Amino acid sequence: MEKFFKLNQHGTNVKTEVIAGITTFATMAYILAVNVNILGDAGLDTGAVFVATALASVIGTVCMALLANLPFSLAPGMGLNAFFAYTVVLSMGFSPHLALAAILVEGLLFIVLSKSGIRTALFNAIPLTLKYAVGAGIGLFIIFIGLQNAGVVVADGATLVTMGSIKSAAPALALIGLVVTFVLLIKKIKGALLIGIVITWVLGIAAQLIGWYVIAPEAGAYDLIPGSLVSVPPSIMPTLGMCFDGLREIFTSVDGFFSFAAVTLTFLFVDIFDTVGTLAGVASKAKMLNERGELEKSDQALMADAIGTTAGAILGTSTVTTYIESAAGVQEGGRTGLTSMVTACLFFVSLLLSPIFLTIPGFATATALVAVGVLMIEPIGKLKLENLEDLIPLGITIISMPLFYSISTGLSLGFISYIIVKAAAGKYKEISWLMWLMTAIFLAQLILNH
Repeated sequence: MEKFFKLNQHGTNVKTEVIAGITTFATMAYILAVNVNILGDAGLDTGAVFVATALASVIGTVCMALLANLPFSLAPGMGLNAFFAYTVVLSMGFSPHLALAAILVEGLLFIVLSKSGIRTALFNAIPLTLKYAVGAGIGLFIIFIGLQNAGVVVADGATLVTMGSIKSAAPALALIGLVVTFVLLIKKIKGALLIGIVITWVLGIAAQLIGWYVIAPEAGAYDLIPGSLVSVPPSIMPTLGMCFDGLREIFTSVDGFFSFAAVTLTFLFVDIFDTVGTLAGVASKAKMLNERGELEKSDQALMADAIGTTAGAILGTSTVTTYIESAAGVQEGGRTGLTSMVTACLFFVSLLLSPIFLTIPGFATATALVAVGVLMIEPIGKLKLENLEDLIPLGITIISMPLFYSISTGLSLGFISYIIVKAAAGKYKEISWLMWLMTAIFLAQLILNH
Protein backbone atom coordinates (compact mmCIF):
# COMPACT_ATOMS: atom_id res chain seq x y z
CA MET A 1 0.00 0.00 0.00
CA GLU A 2 2.88 2.34 0.76
CA LYS A 3 4.38 1.74 -2.66
CA PHE A 4 1.15 2.07 -4.61
CA PHE A 5 -0.56 4.94 -2.75
CA LYS A 6 2.70 6.74 -1.77
CA LEU A 7 1.54 7.27 1.81
CA ASN A 8 4.78 8.75 3.17
CA GLN A 9 5.02 11.16 0.27
CA HIS A 10 1.56 12.48 1.15
CA GLY A 11 2.29 12.66 4.88
CA THR A 12 -0.17 9.97 5.94
CA ASN A 13 -0.35 6.33 7.07
CA VAL A 14 -2.62 3.31 6.82
CA LYS A 15 -4.46 3.97 10.11
CA THR A 16 -5.24 7.57 9.18
CA GLU A 17 -6.43 6.57 5.70
CA VAL A 18 -8.69 3.81 7.07
CA ILE A 19 -10.30 6.17 9.59
CA ALA A 20 -10.75 8.78 6.86
CA GLY A 21 -12.40 6.23 4.56
CA ILE A 22 -14.82 5.12 7.26
CA THR A 23 -15.66 8.76 8.02
CA THR A 24 -16.39 9.52 4.37
CA PHE A 25 -18.66 6.49 4.09
CA ALA A 26 -20.56 7.51 7.22
CA THR A 27 -21.24 10.95 5.77
CA MET A 28 -22.50 9.74 2.37
CA ALA A 29 -24.13 6.37 3.11
CA TYR A 30 -27.48 8.16 3.22
CA ILE A 31 -27.53 7.98 -0.60
CA LEU A 32 -28.25 4.23 -0.37
CA ALA A 33 -31.64 4.98 1.20
CA VAL A 34 -32.38 8.27 -0.57
CA ASN A 35 -31.65 7.01 -4.08
CA VAL A 36 -33.91 4.00 -3.58
CA ASN A 37 -36.83 6.25 -2.64
CA ILE A 38 -36.27 8.75 -5.45
CA LEU A 39 -35.68 6.31 -8.32
CA GLY A 40 -38.42 4.08 -6.94
CA ASP A 41 -40.82 6.97 -7.57
CA ALA A 42 -39.76 6.80 -11.23
CA GLY A 43 -40.95 3.19 -11.43
CA LEU A 44 -37.62 1.41 -11.07
CA ASP A 45 -37.37 -1.72 -8.95
CA THR A 46 -36.17 -0.55 -5.52
CA GLY A 47 -34.13 -3.66 -4.75
CA ALA A 48 -32.29 -3.41 -8.06
CA VAL A 49 -31.75 0.33 -7.55
CA PHE A 50 -30.19 -0.35 -4.14
CA VAL A 51 -27.70 -2.81 -5.63
CA ALA A 52 -27.01 -0.54 -8.63
CA THR A 53 -26.40 2.43 -6.31
CA ALA A 54 -23.93 0.50 -4.15
CA LEU A 55 -22.07 -1.07 -7.09
CA ALA A 56 -21.88 2.19 -9.07
CA SER A 57 -20.45 3.87 -5.97
CA VAL A 58 -17.88 1.09 -5.64
CA ILE A 59 -16.83 1.28 -9.29
CA GLY A 60 -16.55 5.08 -9.40
CA THR A 61 -14.71 5.30 -6.09
CA VAL A 62 -12.26 2.49 -6.95
CA CYS A 63 -11.51 4.24 -10.25
CA MET A 64 -10.81 7.44 -8.33
CA ALA A 65 -8.42 5.54 -6.05
CA LEU A 66 -6.57 3.67 -8.79
CA LEU A 67 -6.51 6.31 -11.55
CA ALA A 68 -6.02 9.49 -9.54
CA ASN A 69 -4.87 8.32 -6.08
CA LEU A 70 -7.14 10.94 -4.51
CA PRO A 71 -9.23 10.64 -1.30
CA PHE A 72 -12.50 11.45 -3.07
CA SER A 73 -15.52 9.15 -3.19
CA LEU A 74 -18.33 8.89 -5.72
CA ALA A 75 -22.00 7.90 -5.74
CA PRO A 76 -25.20 8.76 -7.63
CA GLY A 77 -25.54 12.53 -7.26
CA MET A 78 -28.23 14.35 -5.33
CA GLY A 79 -30.17 16.64 -7.64
CA LEU A 80 -29.29 14.54 -10.66
CA ASN A 81 -31.36 11.66 -9.25
CA ALA A 82 -34.26 14.06 -8.63
CA PHE A 83 -33.93 15.37 -12.20
CA PHE A 84 -33.99 11.80 -13.49
CA ALA A 85 -37.12 10.80 -11.55
CA TYR A 86 -39.30 13.87 -11.22
CA THR A 87 -38.45 15.79 -14.39
CA VAL A 88 -37.30 13.36 -17.06
CA VAL A 89 -39.58 10.42 -16.20
CA LEU A 90 -42.57 11.81 -14.34
CA SER A 91 -42.88 15.26 -15.97
CA MET A 92 -41.46 14.82 -19.47
CA GLY A 93 -42.85 11.31 -19.89
CA PHE A 94 -39.56 9.55 -20.69
CA SER A 95 -39.53 5.85 -19.97
CA PRO A 96 -36.98 4.79 -17.33
CA HIS A 97 -35.20 2.95 -20.15
CA LEU A 98 -34.80 6.16 -22.17
CA ALA A 99 -33.75 8.19 -19.14
CA LEU A 100 -31.01 5.65 -18.38
CA ALA A 101 -29.97 5.80 -22.05
CA ALA A 102 -29.51 9.57 -21.67
CA ILE A 103 -27.22 8.95 -18.70
CA LEU A 104 -25.27 6.34 -20.68
CA VAL A 105 -24.74 8.79 -23.56
CA GLU A 106 -23.83 11.54 -21.09
CA GLY A 107 -21.27 9.25 -19.44
CA LEU A 108 -19.71 8.34 -22.79
CA LEU A 109 -19.61 12.01 -23.79
CA PHE A 110 -17.96 12.82 -20.47
CA ILE A 111 -15.28 10.19 -21.19
CA VAL A 112 -14.59 11.76 -24.60
CA LEU A 113 -14.60 15.28 -23.16
CA SER A 114 -12.27 14.24 -20.35
CA LYS A 115 -9.74 13.10 -22.95
CA SER A 116 -9.88 16.37 -24.89
CA GLY A 117 -9.92 20.11 -24.36
CA ILE A 118 -13.61 20.33 -25.19
CA ARG A 119 -14.62 19.76 -21.57
CA THR A 120 -12.70 22.84 -20.47
CA ALA A 121 -14.11 24.91 -23.33
CA LEU A 122 -17.65 23.79 -22.50
CA PHE A 123 -17.24 24.57 -18.82
CA ASN A 124 -15.63 27.96 -19.47
CA ALA A 125 -18.29 28.95 -22.03
CA ILE A 126 -20.98 29.01 -19.35
CA PRO A 127 -20.98 32.24 -17.30
CA LEU A 128 -20.33 32.09 -13.57
CA THR A 129 -23.80 33.46 -12.87
CA LEU A 130 -25.48 30.46 -14.47
CA LYS A 131 -23.09 28.00 -12.85
CA TYR A 132 -24.08 29.24 -9.40
CA ALA A 133 -27.75 29.59 -10.37
CA VAL A 134 -27.96 25.95 -11.45
CA GLY A 135 -26.73 24.71 -8.07
CA ALA A 136 -29.07 26.99 -6.12
CA GLY A 137 -32.05 26.14 -8.33
CA ILE A 138 -31.44 22.42 -7.90
CA GLY A 139 -31.21 23.07 -4.17
CA LEU A 140 -34.67 24.65 -4.06
CA PHE A 141 -36.03 21.85 -6.23
CA ILE A 142 -34.64 19.20 -3.87
CA ILE A 143 -36.10 21.01 -0.85
CA PHE A 144 -39.50 21.05 -2.53
CA ILE A 145 -39.31 17.34 -3.35
CA GLY A 146 -38.19 16.45 0.17
CA LEU A 147 -41.08 18.35 1.74
CA GLN A 148 -43.50 16.67 -0.68
CA ASN A 149 -42.13 13.20 0.09
CA ALA A 150 -42.68 13.87 3.78
CA GLY A 151 -46.22 15.17 3.29
CA VAL A 152 -45.23 18.58 4.64
CA VAL A 153 -46.16 20.11 1.27
CA VAL A 154 -49.35 18.76 -0.34
CA ALA A 155 -51.49 19.58 -3.36
CA ASP A 156 -54.25 22.14 -2.96
CA GLY A 157 -56.89 23.13 -5.49
CA ALA A 158 -57.00 26.83 -4.66
CA THR A 159 -53.32 27.61 -4.17
CA LEU A 160 -51.80 24.58 -5.98
CA VAL A 161 -49.76 23.65 -2.90
CA THR A 162 -50.17 24.10 0.83
CA MET A 163 -48.83 22.77 4.13
CA GLY A 164 -49.89 19.26 5.08
CA SER A 165 -51.30 18.26 8.45
CA ILE A 166 -48.49 18.05 10.99
CA LYS A 167 -50.84 16.05 13.22
CA SER A 168 -50.08 13.11 10.95
CA ALA A 169 -47.08 10.98 11.85
CA ALA A 170 -45.01 11.27 8.65
CA PRO A 171 -44.96 15.09 8.30
CA ALA A 172 -44.50 15.62 12.02
CA LEU A 173 -41.62 13.15 12.26
CA ALA A 174 -39.99 14.63 9.15
CA LEU A 175 -40.03 18.11 10.68
CA ILE A 176 -38.60 16.78 13.96
CA GLY A 177 -35.91 14.92 12.01
CA LEU A 178 -35.13 18.05 10.01
CA VAL A 179 -34.60 20.05 13.20
CA VAL A 180 -32.30 17.31 14.51
CA THR A 181 -30.35 17.25 11.24
CA PHE A 182 -29.83 21.01 11.18
CA VAL A 183 -28.66 20.96 14.80
CA LEU A 184 -26.16 18.21 13.95
CA LEU A 185 -24.92 20.19 10.94
CA ILE A 186 -24.50 23.35 13.02
CA LYS A 187 -22.61 21.35 15.63
CA LYS A 188 -20.48 19.97 12.74
CA ILE A 189 -21.16 16.36 13.70
CA LYS A 190 -19.71 13.95 11.12
CA GLY A 191 -22.36 11.89 9.39
CA ALA A 192 -25.07 14.41 10.31
CA LEU A 193 -27.30 13.52 7.36
CA LEU A 194 -27.13 9.77 8.00
CA ILE A 195 -27.67 10.26 11.74
CA GLY A 196 -30.67 12.49 11.02
CA ILE A 197 -32.20 9.84 8.79
CA VAL A 198 -31.65 7.09 11.35
CA ILE A 199 -33.11 9.13 14.23
CA THR A 200 -36.19 10.00 12.17
CA TRP A 201 -36.59 6.35 11.18
CA VAL A 202 -36.28 5.18 14.79
CA LEU A 203 -38.90 7.73 15.85
CA GLY A 204 -41.09 6.35 13.07
CA ILE A 205 -40.69 2.81 14.43
CA ALA A 206 -41.72 4.07 17.88
CA ALA A 207 -44.73 5.82 16.30
CA GLN A 208 -45.68 2.56 14.57
CA LEU A 209 -45.46 0.58 17.81
CA ILE A 210 -47.77 3.00 19.66
CA GLY A 211 -50.22 3.18 16.75
CA TRP A 212 -49.63 6.78 15.61
CA TYR A 213 -48.02 5.66 12.36
CA VAL A 214 -50.42 3.27 10.63
CA ILE A 215 -49.24 0.82 7.98
CA ALA A 216 -51.18 1.47 4.77
CA PRO A 217 -49.32 0.26 1.65
CA GLU A 218 -52.00 1.66 -0.69
CA ALA A 219 -51.16 5.13 0.70
CA GLY A 220 -47.40 4.56 0.62
CA ALA A 221 -47.10 3.88 4.37
CA TYR A 222 -45.09 0.66 4.68
CA ASP A 223 -43.86 -1.35 7.65
CA LEU A 224 -40.88 0.49 9.18
CA ILE A 225 -39.45 -2.53 10.99
CA PRO A 226 -37.05 -4.63 8.84
CA GLY A 227 -37.59 -8.36 8.85
CA SER A 228 -33.84 -8.94 9.28
CA LEU A 229 -30.61 -6.99 9.45
CA VAL A 230 -28.55 -8.92 6.91
CA SER A 231 -29.54 -10.81 3.77
CA VAL A 232 -28.43 -11.78 0.29
CA PRO A 233 -28.53 -8.67 -1.96
CA PRO A 234 -31.65 -8.24 -4.13
CA SER A 235 -31.41 -9.06 -7.83
CA ILE A 236 -30.07 -6.33 -10.09
CA MET A 237 -31.60 -7.90 -13.20
CA PRO A 238 -34.69 -5.62 -13.32
CA THR A 239 -32.47 -2.59 -14.09
CA LEU A 240 -29.31 -4.15 -15.54
CA GLY A 241 -28.92 -3.12 -19.19
CA MET A 242 -32.21 -1.17 -19.33
CA CYS A 243 -30.29 1.73 -20.91
CA PHE A 244 -29.62 -0.30 -24.06
CA ASP A 245 -33.36 -0.81 -24.56
CA GLY A 246 -33.78 2.94 -24.24
CA LEU A 247 -31.29 3.67 -27.04
CA ARG A 248 -33.81 2.28 -29.53
CA GLU A 249 -36.38 4.90 -28.46
CA ILE A 250 -34.24 7.94 -29.25
CA PHE A 251 -35.08 8.38 -32.92
CA THR A 252 -38.82 7.66 -32.76
CA SER A 253 -39.67 11.33 -33.51
CA VAL A 254 -38.04 14.72 -34.14
CA ASP A 255 -39.30 16.23 -30.90
CA GLY A 256 -38.21 13.06 -29.10
CA PHE A 257 -34.68 13.50 -30.45
CA PHE A 258 -34.45 17.14 -29.34
CA SER A 259 -35.87 16.26 -25.92
CA PHE A 260 -33.29 13.50 -25.56
CA ALA A 261 -30.51 15.88 -26.63
CA ALA A 262 -31.64 18.55 -24.14
CA VAL A 263 -31.93 16.04 -21.29
CA THR A 264 -28.51 14.55 -22.07
CA LEU A 265 -27.01 18.03 -22.25
CA THR A 266 -28.54 18.94 -18.89
CA PHE A 267 -27.17 15.78 -17.27
CA LEU A 268 -23.76 16.59 -18.75
CA PHE A 269 -23.74 20.25 -17.65
CA VAL A 270 -24.84 19.56 -14.10
CA ASP A 271 -22.39 16.66 -13.82
CA ILE A 272 -19.50 18.85 -15.00
CA PHE A 273 -20.51 21.72 -12.66
CA ASP A 274 -20.91 19.37 -9.73
CA THR A 275 -17.70 17.42 -10.31
CA VAL A 276 -15.41 20.35 -11.07
CA GLY A 277 -16.81 22.38 -8.17
CA THR A 278 -16.53 19.47 -5.73
CA LEU A 279 -12.99 18.59 -6.81
CA ALA A 280 -11.89 22.20 -6.42
CA GLY A 281 -13.57 22.59 -3.04
CA VAL A 282 -12.32 19.37 -1.46
CA ALA A 283 -8.84 19.69 -3.00
CA SER A 284 -8.58 23.21 -1.63
CA LYS A 285 -9.51 21.96 1.84
CA ALA A 286 -6.87 19.23 1.55
CA LYS A 287 -4.30 21.77 0.28
CA MET A 288 -3.83 19.74 -2.90
CA LEU A 289 -4.02 22.69 -5.31
CA ASN A 290 -0.81 24.04 -6.83
CA GLU A 291 0.18 27.71 -6.98
CA ARG A 292 -2.04 28.20 -10.05
CA GLY A 293 -5.05 26.74 -8.25
CA GLU A 294 -4.92 23.53 -10.28
CA LEU A 295 -5.40 19.96 -9.06
CA GLU A 296 -2.84 17.46 -10.25
CA LYS A 297 -4.43 14.42 -11.84
CA SER A 298 -7.70 16.30 -12.28
CA ASP A 299 -8.10 14.65 -15.70
CA GLN A 300 -7.88 11.21 -14.08
CA ALA A 301 -10.39 12.29 -11.43
CA LEU A 302 -12.83 13.43 -14.10
CA MET A 303 -12.28 10.17 -15.96
CA ALA A 304 -13.20 8.23 -12.81
CA ASP A 305 -16.39 10.28 -12.61
CA ALA A 306 -17.21 9.54 -16.25
CA ILE A 307 -16.56 5.82 -15.86
CA GLY A 308 -18.74 5.74 -12.74
CA THR A 309 -21.60 7.43 -14.58
CA THR A 310 -21.35 5.07 -17.56
CA ALA A 311 -21.22 2.00 -15.32
CA GLY A 312 -24.10 3.35 -13.23
CA ALA A 313 -26.28 3.77 -16.31
CA ILE A 314 -25.65 0.16 -17.33
CA LEU A 315 -26.37 -1.07 -13.80
CA GLY A 316 -29.53 1.02 -13.53
CA THR A 317 -28.95 4.19 -11.53
CA SER A 318 -28.70 7.93 -12.09
CA THR A 319 -25.55 9.98 -12.76
CA VAL A 320 -22.57 9.20 -10.55
CA THR A 321 -20.52 12.15 -9.32
CA THR A 322 -17.84 13.09 -6.81
CA TYR A 323 -19.28 13.82 -3.35
CA ILE A 324 -18.56 16.95 -1.35
CA GLU A 325 -18.86 14.69 1.71
CA SER A 326 -15.37 13.50 0.79
CA ALA A 327 -14.26 16.60 2.68
CA ALA A 328 -15.14 14.77 5.92
CA GLY A 329 -12.51 12.12 5.20
CA VAL A 330 -10.01 14.78 4.18
CA GLN A 331 -10.66 16.52 7.49
CA GLU A 332 -9.69 13.27 9.23
CA GLY A 333 -6.37 13.26 7.40
CA GLY A 334 -7.17 11.26 4.24
CA ARG A 335 -4.78 12.23 1.46
CA THR A 336 -4.55 9.26 -0.95
CA GLY A 337 -6.61 6.76 -2.86
CA LEU A 338 -6.43 4.37 0.09
CA THR A 339 -9.12 6.51 1.76
CA SER A 340 -11.31 5.99 -1.32
CA MET A 341 -10.62 2.25 -1.37
CA VAL A 342 -11.82 1.92 2.23
CA THR A 343 -15.01 3.82 1.39
CA ALA A 344 -15.56 1.62 -1.68
CA CYS A 345 -15.15 -1.52 0.43
CA LEU A 346 -17.80 -0.30 2.86
CA PHE A 347 -20.21 0.42 0.00
CA PHE A 348 -19.65 -3.16 -1.15
CA VAL A 349 -20.27 -4.55 2.34
CA SER A 350 -23.48 -2.49 2.52
CA LEU A 351 -24.96 -4.80 -0.14
CA LEU A 352 -25.61 -7.26 2.67
CA LEU A 353 -27.65 -4.66 4.59
CA SER A 354 -30.47 -4.24 2.07
CA PRO A 355 -33.25 -5.06 4.61
CA ILE A 356 -32.24 -1.94 6.56
CA PHE A 357 -31.81 0.52 3.69
CA LEU A 358 -34.94 -0.66 1.86
CA THR A 359 -37.09 -0.18 4.97
CA ILE A 360 -36.10 3.44 5.66
CA PRO A 361 -39.20 5.53 4.75
CA GLY A 362 -39.48 8.58 2.52
CA PHE A 363 -40.27 10.90 5.43
CA ALA A 364 -36.90 9.96 6.97
CA THR A 365 -34.83 10.42 3.81
CA ALA A 366 -36.66 13.73 3.23
CA THR A 367 -34.53 15.21 6.04
CA ALA A 368 -31.39 14.63 3.95
CA LEU A 369 -33.04 16.01 0.81
CA VAL A 370 -34.03 19.26 2.49
CA ALA A 371 -30.68 19.65 4.25
CA VAL A 372 -28.68 19.05 1.06
CA GLY A 373 -30.97 21.45 -0.81
CA VAL A 374 -30.34 24.20 1.72
CA LEU A 375 -26.57 23.69 1.52
CA MET A 376 -26.68 23.92 -2.30
CA ILE A 377 -28.01 27.48 -2.16
CA GLU A 378 -24.86 28.82 -0.45
CA PRO A 379 -22.70 29.56 -3.58
CA ILE A 380 -24.93 32.41 -4.83
CA GLY A 381 -23.61 34.47 -1.92
CA LYS A 382 -20.40 34.85 -3.93
CA LEU A 383 -22.19 36.88 -6.64
CA LYS A 384 -22.73 40.63 -6.79
CA LEU A 385 -26.47 40.69 -7.26
CA GLU A 386 -26.84 44.44 -7.83
CA ASN A 387 -26.01 43.86 -11.52
CA LEU A 388 -29.28 43.23 -13.40
CA GLU A 389 -27.44 41.39 -16.16
CA ASP A 390 -26.58 38.75 -13.56
CA LEU A 391 -29.65 39.03 -11.37
CA ILE A 392 -32.27 38.43 -14.08
CA PRO A 393 -30.98 35.09 -15.45
CA LEU A 394 -30.01 34.04 -11.91
CA GLY A 395 -33.51 34.65 -10.56
CA ILE A 396 -35.25 33.03 -13.53
CA THR A 397 -33.06 29.92 -13.35
CA ILE A 398 -33.48 29.46 -9.61
CA ILE A 399 -37.25 29.96 -9.40
CA SER A 400 -38.06 28.04 -12.59
CA MET A 401 -36.70 24.71 -11.38
CA PRO A 402 -39.09 24.21 -8.42
CA LEU A 403 -41.91 26.23 -10.01
CA PHE A 404 -42.02 24.15 -13.20
CA TYR A 405 -40.84 21.01 -11.42
CA SER A 406 -38.01 20.68 -13.90
CA ILE A 407 -34.26 21.25 -13.72
CA SER A 408 -34.12 21.11 -17.52
CA THR A 409 -36.76 23.83 -17.94
CA GLY A 410 -35.01 26.03 -15.38
CA LEU A 411 -31.69 25.58 -17.15
CA SER A 412 -33.28 26.29 -20.53
CA LEU A 413 -34.97 29.49 -19.35
CA GLY A 414 -31.78 30.57 -17.60
CA PHE A 415 -29.72 30.20 -20.78
CA ILE A 416 -32.32 31.95 -22.91
CA SER A 417 -32.75 34.84 -20.47
CA TYR A 418 -28.97 35.29 -20.27
CA ILE A 419 -28.73 35.60 -24.06
CA ILE A 420 -31.63 38.08 -24.16
CA VAL A 421 -30.24 40.23 -21.35
CA LYS A 422 -26.74 40.38 -22.83
CA ALA A 423 -28.14 41.14 -26.30
CA ALA A 424 -30.33 43.91 -24.86
CA ALA A 425 -27.24 45.39 -23.22
CA GLY A 426 -25.42 45.28 -26.56
CA LYS A 427 -22.83 42.82 -25.29
CA TYR A 428 -23.02 40.23 -28.07
CA LYS A 429 -19.28 39.69 -28.04
CA GLU A 430 -19.41 38.37 -24.47
CA ILE A 431 -21.54 35.43 -25.64
CA SER A 432 -19.50 32.49 -26.94
CA TRP A 433 -20.61 30.40 -29.89
CA LEU A 434 -20.99 27.43 -27.55
CA MET A 435 -23.51 29.41 -25.48
CA TRP A 436 -25.48 30.23 -28.65
CA LEU A 437 -25.44 26.55 -29.68
CA MET A 438 -26.50 25.24 -26.27
CA THR A 439 -29.23 27.87 -25.98
CA ALA A 440 -30.56 26.90 -29.43
CA ILE A 441 -30.87 23.27 -28.33
CA PHE A 442 -32.69 24.23 -25.14
CA LEU A 443 -35.00 26.57 -27.06
CA ALA A 444 -35.88 23.84 -29.56
CA GLN A 445 -36.66 21.48 -26.68
CA LEU A 446 -38.98 24.02 -25.04
CA ILE A 447 -40.84 24.79 -28.28
CA LEU A 448 -41.32 21.16 -29.22
CA ASN A 449 -42.43 19.98 -25.80
CA HIS A 450 -44.54 22.82 -24.37
